[in-house]
Amino acid sequence: MNLHHLYGLLLLFVNLNVFGQHQEDQIYHAIDVFVANPSAKALQNLTNTEAGFWKNPKPKTKEALLALVVLNCNKAYYENQFGQLEKAIKSYEKAWLLYQKHHFKGYDIIEYCLKPLGNLYTLLGDYDNAENTIKQYYFIADQEKNEPQKVAAILNLSNVYQNTGNLYKAIDLLEKTLQTEKLTSTQKGILLNNLGANYFLTTKSFLGKTTAFEKAESSFLKAIVLLNDDPSQAETLSNSYRNLAKLKIEQNDLANASDYFEKAKTAFRKTSAQEPRKKAQLYYEAAFLSFRQGNIKEANQNIISVFKTLLPDYTDSKSILPNQNSLYAETVLLDALDLQAALYLTKNQPKNALKSFALSFHIEELFQSLLVYENSKIVTQIRNRNRTEKCLSIYYSLYEKEKKTAYIESAFLLSEQTKSVVLKSHLNNNANRSREEKLMLQQLQNWNTVIIKEQQKLERANISKINEAIKKQNELMLLLKKSKSENKETVHDFDLQQLYDKSEQDHAVLVEYFLGSDCIYNFTVENNTIHLYYISLEGTGFASLMEFIRFFNDPNAITDNPQNYNRLGSRIYKNLKIPSSAKYKNLIIIPDGILSFLPFEALITKESTTTNFAKMHYLVNDFNVAYNNSVSFYLNSVPFSKTKKTVLGIFPIFENTDFALTFSRNELQSIKKNFGGQFFENKAATFSNFKQNALHYSILHLSTHASSGDLETPASIKFYDQEILYSELYNLHINPDLVVLSACETGIGKLYKAEGAMSVARGFQFAGAQNLLFSLWKVNDFTTSVFMDDFYTNLKKDHSYFEANANAKRDFLKDPNIPNAKKSPYYWSAFVYYGSIAPAEKSSHYIVYIISILTLIGLFLIFNPYQKWKIFIKSLKKKNTEK
Repeated sequence: MNLHHLYGLLLLFVNLNVFGQHQEDQIYHAIDVFVANPSAKALQNLTNTEAGFWKNPKPKTKEALLALVVLNCNKAYYENQFGQLEKAIKSYEKAWLLYQKHHFKGYDIIEYCLKPLGNLYTLLGDYDNAENTIKQYYFIADQEKNEPQKVAAILNLSNVYQNTGNLYKAIDLLEKTLQTEKLTSTQKGILLNNLGANYFLTTKSFLGKTTAFEKAESSFLKAIVLLNDDPSQAETLSNSYRNLAKLKIEQNDLANASDYFEKAKTAFRKTSAQEPRKKAQLYYEAAFLSFRQGNIKEANQNIISVFKTLLPDYTDSKSILPNQNSLYAETVLLDALDLQAALYLTKNQPKNALKSFALSFHIEELFQSLLVYENSKIVTQIRNRNRTEKCLSIYYSLYEKEKKTAYIESAFLLSEQTKSVVLKSHLNNNANRSREEKLMLQQLQNWNTVIIKEQQKLERANISKINEAIKKQNELMLLLKKSKSENKETVHDFDLQQLYDKSEQDHAVLVEYFLGSDCIYNFTVENNTIHLYYISLEGTGFASLMEFIRFFNDPNAITDNPQNYNRLGSRIYKNLKIPSSAKYKNLIIIPDGILSFLPFEALITKESTTTNFAKMHYLVNDFNVAYNNSVSFYLNSVPFSKTKKTVLGIFPIFENTDFALTFSRNELQSIKKNFGGQFFENKAATFSNFKQNALHYSILHLSTHASSGDLETPASIKFYDQEILYSELYNLHINPDLVVLSACETGIGKLYKAEGAMSVARGFQFAGAQNLLFSLWKVNDFTTSVFMDDFYTNLKKDHSYFEANANAKRDFLKDPNIPNAKKSPYYWSAFVYYGSIAPAEKSSHYIVYIISILTLIGLFLIFNPYQKWKIFIKSLKKKNTEK
């Protein structure tokens, strides 16, 4: 047993006077026997001891239950030592759940459970759980005035921020701690090492590459000076040298990188516990340095050492790659496989590189299956995203060389696997979840809302309230993880023939984009074939795209310079390789990254010098455009649930306030004249009224204020009585035919390339809405009411939702009552339609007509089954000829 665990046990024996108590004696004896000779196989003895304890019918004493906490902490510690990461996490979780449930005292739960658990969550990529766990033990340490544990919490929290890309949040936290807290030299050294790692990762930020490198190097060197005199910090010292080696590799200073790495290895040999994972990490970093030095053979040998260290059954073969069945959720394995793919590419073996990447994708799936929180799932997709881009590059090169369509098809299917993965998974599996599981997810989301709203109060935030919410979330998360292990998630795949058939049936062309770091891949599906286009973003490519999107930040930007808009819109149209409308009039766009904020309908298909906005050549004149998050959403769209269109309207209007929406009432009247339903105005337009009635109407129309939020504040939408975060909408569980979000920026939010924007629209999608009309920028109150009038007028004519959207835009441009300035694309192209392109539904009067015909047939058959039937048939034939 390691010394701190032994000390903790002795302290328990003294404080609780548990000697001679039978239940706890058995548990502590089992722990002592195990730690005297620990092994992966012997761990089963601890598992058996725990199982026997629960099977024993005797009452469970508090002393025995606390002994069980100690058992699980020790078990978890050694499970981690033996590379059993998932099992270690489960053991720590059981210990923490027991400790909380019985309000135990006298055991250092932070040191022996919460600190290692938070670190393991971070390694796993379960960043929400990591952050929650660390904040919990910071709160405990703060109450107990335990300064060393508070510093440890700050350090580990900065690791979470670093791994989730919140580098400046991590830097700010570390710098404030270094400036304001009383720290030992060792504590300063540890924090400085972490600070340097964050600065190093900001080399592509606004700090500038040179400044970031300088700050990182300075932090690492200061850390080394402070850590050199503390033998217990040999591992952190080794990390500082390794960080310096990485920095020098990035600067292409390979000689100094090699020197620093040798010092790192020397320090590492002095560490007391050389765990397999840490050894493997060192082998991986050695392999990466050799790779950068061009020593491919040595790099391969170090990769093999990684596999041998982490995979007991691995055998060194010619293929090098391990068997997929032997892999498990481990980031070092992931990094090693990605590096092995790079080595294959260096040796001009692209197909082997794809095999190596395929194993990496498999590990990523294992990681995903272990996560509960949405944010953690999204963040882990970033790794997959970068790997996918490399694979697409390989497939494109292979196609260019061999001209085999199979490469394009494989690339397309791989691209599709990155599209809204978390949203797809939620919707695919929601139907299979039990009522209990759905309730737990709802409660988890509710507590998350409490945390977010409390944190938004900044200095006035109630820390105790946040901590209590985190505790509740943690308890629910543990129950959900158990439920997930019993109910495996499913993902619906599709084949290309299914897509070819449906696009032909819908008379549609489909274009899916994948936005990479320096290029865009365009997959175009039309006429039963698929094409792949490579669009370079080098030079002014990306800058031009951003410049075009920025036109819609200001209502005057386009009207002040229509020629520049025309020129730039034409360039973007050509660059994005949008097909012509020669055969089909329906266009389905699967955007990606920043392209999700691009109004494709407003692109210019033919450049002109006109300043008359109605006469410009827009894409909307060539196509009816529908968007989708993913091809699978397009393929799996279900028929409309309501045969008759009815509207639930939410119109807060906010009369006599600074938020007044003057023309919202016009919008309300234009809908009422076309469709029946229920309409809540002013004070009646509450969130409660919306929730209670949302299930009963085919169209949900919300005319109100909304916000895209920012990096810290989530997107939200206003009802009369309250502002609702996008994530609060997840719990609605609705199934309308259409949701119309007539408000500002309802499709905008914090953007993740693969997953999309964390927007109000996403909130409704999560809740079950398949078809949505929402905005991409701040919309004008008056022109929105005109557009919505056109939209619902077209719906009344039995146009499908996406046709009604396209026709409303064309009608807006043709409207003689709208002045030229208001026909700027800023005013008519804000609303985009995501969803099905199903044909127009048959109206109710058409159904009445059919019934009437059938009634007439019945009458003819009753009164003259022979002669009159013949006359009736002749009359029908005559009418059909006239048509």
